[in-house]
Amino acid sequence: MALLITDDCINCDVCEPECPNEAIYQGEWFYEINPKLCTECVGHFETPQCVAVCPVACILKDETEPETKEQLMSKYKALMILKGEHPA
Repeated sequence: MALLITDDCINCDVCEPECPNEAIYQGEWFYEINPKLCTECVGHFETPQCVAVCPVACILKDETEPETKEQLMSKYKALMILKGEHPA
């Protein structure tokens, strides 16, 4: 599943630079996550880095974007190819 940031976000700016896929961006009111770019850090880290650094625990799994670990890994590989990097 992609992750999503709830409206409990305090715009502290710590999650955005932690995202290896650049999926996090400043929305109109708070940070948001592009589900097409979010792999929950699969392929990069063992755990989602944005969740690990969020001081208010406002980053949750987006139940409207269900994905298996295998699907997230496929998305990671496709994103790496688009970036011109060779996926592991």
